[in-house]
Amino acid sequence: MAPFGRRSAPVTAREQHGAYTVIRCLDRSGPAPHPGQFYMLSSSERWGGGAGERPFLPRAFSVLRAGAGELQFLIEDVGPGTKRLSELHPGEGLELVGPLGNGFAPPREERVPLLVGGGVGIAPLAIWQDALPDDTRVLLGFRDGAHAAGAALLIAPAIATDDGSVGHHGLVTELLEDELEDRGDDVEVYACGPPGMLEAVRALCVEHDVPAQLALESGMACGFGACFGCVVPTVDGYIRLCVDGPVLDAARLETALVAGAGH
Repeated sequence: MAPFGRRSAPVTAREQHGAYTVIRCLDRSGPAPHPGQFYMLSSSERWGGGAGERPFLPRAFSVLRAGAGELQFLIEDVGPGTKRLSELHPGEGLELVGPLGNGFAPPREERVPLLVGGGVGIAPLAIWQDALPDDTRVLLGFRDGAHAAGAALLIAPAIATDDGSVGHHGLVTELLEDELEDRGDDVEVYACGPPGMLEAVRALCVEHDVPAQLALESGMACGFGACFGCVVPTVDGYIRLCVDGPVLDAARLETALVAGAGH
C-alpha cells in the first residue's frame, strides 16, 4: 500500500518525445507500483497562488515505467497544471502520493493480451507491456506525427494517426477490429485513452465477445476515496474510480462515455 501522506521525489531527468514529456524521479521510500496504478502529482516549484500560480490540487497520472527506485511519468502540456509538471528539470522536486488504485489483472483463460492505447493513455500500457510476454501485440493511436513520437516508448507497436502522417490513416479501433476478426477467440484487450476510443473498444469487445479491461480517468482531488469527486456509474451503481479503479472490467460499464472519464 502507498505510504500515508505526500512525499518529495527529486527529478533526475526530463525527456522530450514529440508532443510529450517524460519526467523521471527517484522514489526509494515508496512501494513498487502495479501496472495500471496511478499517482497524485504536484510540483515543488510554483504550484498555486494567484493568477499566475493557479494550480492547487494535484493531478492524477498513471505511471509509465518503474524500477530500481525510479518512477517515470508521461505528461502532455494541456493546461496550467500539466505545464508546470512538464517544465520540471533535474534537481527540482516532484511531490507525489501513491501508488493508488487497482491496476491490470492477468488475462483470463490463458488468453493473449492485446494492448490498445490512445494519446497520453499509452502510459499505463508501457509498464504493463514490460510485465507481459515479448510477443504481446500493441496498437496505438495518435492525432498526428508529433504525438505519434510517443509510440517509441513501447515495443513494436502498430500505429494509427488521424491525419495519416504515421502508420494507418484512421482510428486505432479500426486496427483493433481487424485484430478481433482474426483472433478474437483467444485475446483479452487492455485499453487506455480518450472516452470515445474507450467506448469504441468496449463496443467492439462486446460485439466479438472478448473480455476487456479499461483504464479510465476522472477528476480527482485526493486519490484515495475521501472527496467522492471521481464517481462513475456502472451496472452495479456508482463507484469511486480512485479506489475501485482506475482499471475496470468493461463488463461493468454500459458505456465508457462517462463524464470526466478517459485520458
